[in-house]
Amino acid sequence: MQPQILVEPQRWRMSVAPMLDWTDRHCRYFHRLLSHHALLYTEMVTTGALIHGDVARHLRFNAEEQPVALQLGGSEPADLAHCARLGAQWGYAEINLNCGCPSERVQRGAFGACLMAEPQLVADGVKAMVDAVSVPVTVKHRIGIDQVENYDFVRDFVGTVSQAGCHTFIVHARNAWLKGLSPKDNREIPPLRYDWAYRLKRDFPELVIVLNGGVTSTEQVQAHLTQLDGVMLGREAYHNPWWLSQWDSAFFAAAPKGELTRESVEQQMVDYMARELAAFGTTWPSIARHMLGLRHGLPGARHWRRVWSDHSLKALPPAQVMALAHGPDLYEK
Repeated sequence: MQPQILVEPQRWRMSVAPMLDWTDRHCRYFHRLLSHHALLYTEMVTTGALIHGDVARHLRFNAEEQPVALQLGGSEPADLAHCARLGAQWGYAEINLNCGCPSERVQRGAFGACLMAEPQLVADGVKAMVDAVSVPVTVKHRIGIDQVENYDFVRDFVGTVSQAGCHTFIVHARNAWLKGLSPKDNREIPPLRYDWAYRLKRDFPELVIVLNGGVTSTEQVQAHLTQLDGVMLGREAYHNPWWLSQWDSAFFAAAPKGELTRESVEQQMVDYMARELAAFGTTWPSIARHMLGLRHGLPGARHWRRVWSDHSLKALPPAQVMALAHGPDLYEK
């Protein structure tokens, strides 16, 4: 067994959730400009994609993103161990196992939320990864599956998996309905049970318990942090990214490194776009899409967002697009 790196629970105090098609390396670079301390997660990467696909394409990230965690989707212990080892070799600070995604595509691969019905299989996968790497191995899961709500189910799941060497559990505090609901509905319709996450922390005080699901304000985060070790934010953090700029001072008691403004962040993203184009041929629209909420609520935000969303400007250098975004309204009749 590899010696596990002991990490203070503070690492998980605030994090941005793994979100498919959203939290790619460009998104994470943007989020890191806003918060130096929040833990960032990749999109879910399946073991099959890493074993049979382009490893560099899936695992490449910018050093500035650290701390960044790799989320894996899979169920075969040997495959999980192999992919965890790849993640550690590429420099990820944590390997996370997805036991919460309810989509039918994921279910067909026999992983995601359906794994909660097989806690021993999850434990075997966790043990294989713990034996393979020295970075922390964590699990993100729901509180149950389908419409049967029973706290004992999630308590026993956490108890079984923790015995395999997992010390951090990220609890999306809703059931996952495996039939009849879309992934979007699964984020909204099953009721939130925050008290179940609190009970897990009471029942397993030695574990790091992080809450995910439905949190949208600083006040809510602060309330949850009185009971738990951390809070993970998903869509609210993505759509309202400027909120991240408050996290270091509000939740980590850390002073900002220099003056942070929306304009300075935008300029740093423009510089990043230029580097990405030179290094990888990446055009700016695939990067800019992640920062469209940066000026949310400000005068001129609609025009700014429309310019940065306009693919007809794709051939222009990003610095010129930025100038247009802050200039007269291109779309006035």
